[in-house]
Amino acid sequence: MKPLIVERVVKQYADKTAVNGISLEVDRGEIYGLLGANGAGKTTTMRMVLGLIFPDEGRILYNGKPYTKQQLRDIGYLPEERGLYPKVKVSEQLVYLARLKGMSAADADKSLKTWLERFGVPEYFDKRVEELSKGNQQKIQFIATIIHRPKLMILDEAFSGLDPVNVELLKSTVKELRDQGASILFSTHRMEHVEELCRNITILHRSNEVLKGSLKEIKNRFPKERVMLAADGEVSGLKELPGVLGVKRHEHAYELRIADEASGRAVLRHAMQQSDVTRFEIMEPTLNEIFIKTVGEKHE
Repeated sequence: MKPLIVERVVKQYADKTAVNGISLEVDRGEIYGLLGANGAGKTTTMRMVLGLIFPDEGRILYNGKPYTKQQLRDIGYLPEERGLYPKVKVSEQLVYLARLKGMSAADADKSLKTWLERFGVPEYFDKRVEELSKGNQQKIQFIATIIHRPKLMILDEAFSGLDPVNVELLKSTVKELRDQGASILFSTHRMEHVEELCRNITILHRSNEVLKGSLKEIKNRFPKERVMLAADGEVSGLKELPGVLGVKRHEHAYELRIADEASGRAVLRHAMQQSDVTRFEIMEPTLNEIFIKTVGEKHE
């Protein structure tokens, strides 16, 4: 039985449809990407999964069962808008939040200290949140999400406001939790994070699903339109080749936009006649390119 099934859910506010028939399934040990521009319906969908609001149509199942308050204890939520109290000590509010999820005070205290040590900030135990940098407040908010070892997590812009070192720290933690069997609904505007972490995705646009499925299969549906080329010497005449739509010169390579893969093979033959080719790759489309093609061109 899958930990989370969202089945044709609809949510309306007066004459506005916020979510229109969205379905998705998150397996055990999976990070599922939920993507869309602002106003697409992501936040409403996540609020329905959390039981904060209920769908007008459709249903949401947790391990095959409808929502109960008891199941809320198995959910961890990291909101995009952070919600810690700035003047309260880290230990006081995180232990309190963990106890709301069913942990004993002793277990919550132990879990908090373990995570603070893991993130290299044990000295924050007795500090007020307002004393911490924004990046470290984000770490504490993340610990608040996972302190009770939830089986289902909803992460909304989990890595925003973090420097690259701390992004990698939290990403490795999310992967570890996934490998331990957690199910994670993951929403972000950073497409490279989705490509690294997610196996399946849904892209929303104006309350509707516009693209859904495995990331690998989705990429195979879109044409390969870029070539990366590097050679020991200069390669001239690339712009004049049939099927080459544009050429950008980087420090150590050429990036070409092409009409189709056959045009890419012609680029390789042309380059090999002039120099030793050290890199040639017909690039698969990035998720960012797919997102823009799917959603960006639909903006009015």
